[in-house]
Amino acid sequence: MSTAGKGAARIRRGLNDMSDAIAKLFRSLTHGVYVIGVNDGERHNAFTAAWLCQVAFDPLLLALSVNPGHSSWKILKAAGRFSVNVLGSEQIELAAHFGKPAAGLDKLASVPWHYSARRMPILDDALAWLECAYSHETEAGDHVVVIARVIAGEVIKPDAIPLGYRETGDLDGSSGLYPESF
Repeated sequence: MSTAGKGAARIRRGLNDMSDAIAKLFRSLTHGVYVIGVNDGERHNAFTAAWLCQVAFDPLLLALSVNPGHSSWKILKAAGRFSVNVLGSEQIELAAHFGKPAAGLDKLASVPWHYSARRMPILDDALAWLECAYSHETEAGDHVVVIARVIAGEVIKPDAIPLGYRETGDLDGSSGLYPESF
């Protein structure tokens, strides 16, 4: 290999290392892993989300980041509400299951679940759940941030440890989406 070729390879390797470093940096931000359930009366689905946080006390509001190209986005918008299922530290396989594209499949079919009083999907093995009513949204790059009011919820397993996004490694393949540098 020529000196120029070796130099180019070293630069590419350096950029890949930088991208990996940025992915590791963002994985160090603390946030959980959740299964978001949706139902509009005709269709139901669930998907994995990690970008969810409380944003207000009065009224009690959450922000949820959703890819608008996701099939569940249309169901969430039609219903005007969704459920948040908190996963436990040992439920990484469940996170992976709901993180796959739906491709017309009923991802809830192979998992024990039930409807909340307002007909949102609740996983039987969730540590806790919340039900949220859509308030408004704002564009955020390649995602939409939904602001929603918490209208119900329950802690099922108070002593369990929630699954953190950091513990999922590159389960979602996101390391390839980070920029090569700031």
